[in-house]
Amino acid sequence: MVDFEKLQKLKERLAFYEDKLAFRMKRYRGVIHESAASEMKHQEVMVLRAMVADLKKEIQALESAG
Repeated sequence: MVDFEKLQKLKERLAFYEDKLAFRMKRYRGVIHESAASEMKHQEVMVLRAMVADLKKEIQALESAG
């Protein structure tokens, strides 16, 4: 049986990080080389994308197991 509480928390975290990623993507124009600020923004976007992808995989695994 699927742990619905865990699934619900994962979905809440996913929504939070998707919103955060969408906000960061509004002004994201890629990496401007020789700009430390641009590279930091790029790293943040990449981390958020990875978090969203991992949460989606975990949610899918829980849903398919149940």
